[in-house]
Amino acid sequence: MSHWSATDIRRIAATDDLHIAPFRADGTTYGTLTWIWSVVVDDRLFVRAWNGTNSRWYKSAMSQRSGRISAAESLFEVDFAPAEASVRDAVDAAYRNKYAGSSYLPPMLKAGPQAATVEITPRVAASADEE
Repeated sequence: MSHWSATDIRRIAATDDLHIAPFRADGTTYGTLTWIWSVVVDDRLFVRAWNGTNSRWYKSAMSQRSGRISAAESLFEVDFAPAEASVRDAVDAAYRNKYAGSSYLPPMLKAGPQAATVEITPRVAASADEE
């Protein structure tokens, strides 16, 4: 798994403009960019699906495991992975902090969206040894 550069993760954390586009079933066509809330915990980027594991983008992300995001006025090729249960409380706290006062916050802390927590990492191209 690759890691975000300090500059990129700081820029992404400071904005509320993340759009996600997992690949479609063909593995090469990007889905429609969808705006989504994002949080950073220990320099790791997380998102949650409002509609839980039934969300269209979530299903694509878990099926294809890669795509792109648009954030902080940049496009990033990324990989998606289900977040470990051990980070749930920290991700909840990050959502509470970043989106405090929003009427949309309480539903994002419920079991459905929690189950659809995704970690996003920058994609690293395969080296010649890995191909």
